[in-house]
Amino acid sequence: MLIQIPSVLDATQLQEFRQQLDSAEWVDGRISAGYLAKQVKHNRQLSDDNPLGKKLGEVILRSLQRNSLFSVAALPLRILPPLFNCHESGNTYGRHVDGAIRPIPGSMHRIRTDLSSTLFLSDPASYDGGELVIDDTLGPREVKLAAGDMVLYPGTSVHQVRPVTRGKRLASFFWIQSMVREDHKRKILFDLDTAIQRVAGTGNPNSAAGPATELSGVYHNLLRLWAEL
Repeated sequence: MLIQIPSVLDATQLQEFRQQLDSAEWVDGRISAGYLAKQVKHNRQLSDDNPLGKKLGEVILRSLQRNSLFSVAALPLRILPPLFNCHESGNTYGRHVDGAIRPIPGSMHRIRTDLSSTLFLSDPASYDGGELVIDDTLGPREVKLAAGDMVLYPGTSVHQVRPVTRGKRLASFFWIQSMVREDHKRKILFDLDTAIQRVAGTGNPNSAAGPATELSGVYHNLLRLWAEL
């Protein structure tokens, strides 16, 4: 399931992010890549312990806490602190799969990367190339979103960032361990929740209350069956 989440950051936040990242201390992006990914990764990123990255990551996490679409689609249990990367002319990240388990910096804990996410920070008109291409069940999906928008997709997906040929592509990326491990189960719950909202939001509220409550019961019983805490 591939979900686009609009307006995670607003225009003011984006301007502040870009201004601060323009003067950031970037390092070789291969520091966070596995053995195979190192061979195809050619970009820069902020180190895990970069104070600016930590500060901006907290802003993103606070925004996601208030985002109902993210909550419904991801059913998050744990979120790895957001990282930041920069692709400029010639930079690319070839086809790869994200590692299944990642350590949480500064702790002894790890998360399972059920979901991958990319939050676009640059105006798409400000750079050429740089499309995120995700291998979906229906074939490759090309993603290049407006600044402030985020895409959420299964961590099992093969994906790549095409070469940037003009300008600068700034983005945040991070991983989520979901309460529901399997993508097809998350999709069932997402579709069911969407249907509940439609039923509850149409027609006479009193006449819709019964069906909406019954559907909600199905949703929560499935969540009880599938969730891991």
